[in-house]
Amino acid sequence: MKKTASALAASLALSTLLVACGGGGDDTPVTPRAAASASDNTQFFNRVATFAVCAQLGSSCETREETAAEIVAASTDGMTLIYTNSPKDEVGFVDITDPTAPQALGALAMGGEPTSITVRGEHALVAVNTSASFTVPSGKLVVVNIATRQVVHEINLGGQPDSIAISKDGKYVAVVIENERDESVTTANGKGFPPQLPGGKLVIVDAVGAPNAWQTRDVALTSLVMPYPTDPEPEYVSINDNNVAVITLQENNHIALVDLVTGTVTRDFTAGSTSLTQIDRTYVKSVPTELSLTESLTDRLREPDGVTWVSTSQFVTANEGDLSGGSRGFTLFNADGSVAFDAGNTMEHLMARIGHANDKRSASKGNEPENVAAGRFDRTDYLFVASERSSVLAVYDLSTANQPTLKQVLPSAQAPEGVLTIPSRNLVITASEETDPVAGKPAIFAALNIYQYQKAGPSYPTIESANRTDGTPIPWSALSGLAAAPTGALLYAIDDAFFKSNRIFEIDTSVTPAKLQREIRITDPNGLIAALATSLPGTASSSAFDATDLPALVNNTDKSVNIDPEGIAIASSTYGGGFWIASEGALGKSANLIFKVSATGVIENIIQLPSDVTAKQTSNGFEGIAEADGKLVVAFQLPWTGDMANHARIGVYDLTTQTWSFMFYPLDVVTSVNGGWVGLSEIMALGSNRFAVIERDNQAGPDATIKKIYRIDLTGKADGSVLSKTLVRDVLPDLRGTRGHVLEKIEGLARRADGHVYLVNDNDGLDKGHGETQLIQLGRLFN
Repeated sequence: MKKTASALAASLALSTLLVACGGGGDDTPVTPRAAASASDNTQFFNRVATFAVCAQLGSSCETREETAAEIVAASTDGMTLIYTNSPKDEVGFVDITDPTAPQALGALAMGGEPTSITVRGEHALVAVNTSASFTVPSGKLVVVNIATRQVVHEINLGGQPDSIAISKDGKYVAVVIENERDESVTTANGKGFPPQLPGGKLVIVDAVGAPNAWQTRDVALTSLVMPYPTDPEPEYVSINDNNVAVITLQENNHIALVDLVTGTVTRDFTAGSTSLTQIDRTYVKSVPTELSLTESLTDRLREPDGVTWVSTSQFVTANEGDLSGGSRGFTLFNADGSVAFDAGNTMEHLMARIGHANDKRSASKGNEPENVAAGRFDRTDYLFVASERSSVLAVYDLSTANQPTLKQVLPSAQAPEGVLTIPSRNLVITASEETDPVAGKPAIFAALNIYQYQKAGPSYPTIESANRTDGTPIPWSALSGLAAAPTGALLYAIDDAFFKSNRIFEIDTSVTPAKLQREIRITDPNGLIAALATSLPGTASSSAFDATDLPALVNNTDKSVNIDPEGIAIASSTYGGGFWIASEGALGKSANLIFKVSATGVIENIIQLPSDVTAKQTSNGFEGIAEADGKLVVAFQLPWTGDMANHARIGVYDLTTQTWSFMFYPLDVVTSVNGGWVGLSEIMALGSNRFAVIERDNQAGPDATIKKIYRIDLTGKADGSVLSKTLVRDVLPDLRGTRGHVLEKIEGLARRADGHVYLVNDNDGLDKGHGETQLIQLGRLFN
């Protein structure tokens, strides 16, 4: 759906009205009122609740229906949220009287696809697309009584609406009529390119008297000096205190200003371009990849999407891009079209620093800033920038003229579209549209995220990286294992198979957020993986590791390796120090292997499973590793062929005799309404032959029911024994305590030297996920 940016406009527009009515919204002009903006280092925004849109359909989101939350508005008192749900052709209502406990109030059918929304007094104004086709566009403005949740009036708009905004004085409603193009159609300029008629326009609704008395005026946006003058494709609109609307014409890389009183275009200009250095613009699945931050883009068109006034003379655009643009940041423009500030590569670096860089989007538009909003909280003016592909909301302090300063970054549900500020209640809301309700698999839930301005420090991110020598942040993501140094506050983590050229990360937990301060690349300069081939069969089999699997493990000219690290443990001095790495095998592609690596990441030894055990693999393998009492203990995630039903293997490798034995761990029964599986994700040594394991289901959000830490004791257990387990902690409350969706992949567990236990999740490198990484301190759980 190409509604994203324009829909966002609606939410911005709402803010102006909220200010007029004592509330606040994302179009709120931040022109100084009683005093100039002043920075405040005592207050920060923190997430206090996440409302899954599917909760409108069932308290536990039992349904697998597709839902969305694209644009969000609020009642004038700020107590009720109204959001657009395009897949269901409806708007939804949420009670946020208590913002920490939002309550579903139901939904209202719109008779078409709602694309944007704002509020005027007691009414929500909804732009609805009723088009029969791209070439026969149509739409309407639906006026809804918020209290009764009933339609009171409809106004024909004469085309397909996208964004909507309302003036602070309530006199004018500006509706952008995009008349969206068909991206499957090839024109003289290329597939999906303009011009594709009919062209769009701006509709001004003169909101005088009762809704049934409102009149409309059309403002033509054609014939401006831009690439496709017959097809302006207006995308987003915002209105300042002087009743001047700023409109982004994204595909034309153009911006227009319209005086709403006279209905005339008073100024228009190109959005221009910018050049970027030290970014990653490459992603090829079949070759080694990581976020290199060494590439450049020259003269990249901004192609702005969302827009908001920050005063009567300046506005900010979110430069998402569309056709061939996307500068991966935002721009502060003066009303004459000159640039006062451009974010350059800073948002790309921000995402890399906090683990939210979406490498699969590197070759396209990077983090894709989608929307912007502004608001004054207490005496400080803030800008909020939503990143669609990195699923965060970046917050900037606007107190210094022409120099937005990053204050913090907030985690969001996947693909935030709409942003709304409510300064009167110290609240900010994002609407995230992405949803994937496939039965049995981890679901993605469209949601409203609620953030509160508090006298408290920021709770996110929980990990951020230091800089490399070239001044760029150490890029990281997909943490799939955790281990603690024998002394001090250092933890070690690894990235998994999502990235090639795997690394070990050193994390200092003595500071907040924890500092990822060093990266150690795993390398095989001595060719131990290749040497393994001499003892292996030369033809592929369905499960056994053989010579044909070697390219999957190492194919890099710098001797780095492409494995699937899922577990990490500190190697004791008896074995030369360094690390043990458990690499998960992929059926018919690679083996479950243990790598002994030095403190500098060089592979020193490789340990295999017995061939008869490897032949049993039918599902996920190694998921964690621990060293204790001269043995390595590995956790298998799921049962293998011929094993006891619902029992996962615990493998024990005697480092002296170099022999394996196996015990069987009883898994909890699946209890999620969405089905799926339950398995092991980590193992950690506790001493005296005792170990802690993470047991979890493969479900997220409201579907998640099993996220637990159990203790097992291997004392006196012979090969083939069935283990018993003791619950140490149900970590679902800890995961819910982040006020976001429950994270699926809790995969790292480590006990620091002072006894504090840390839990971390694997964010899968933002591959079909929102990328949130939570490093959670659980306290001293073990004696």
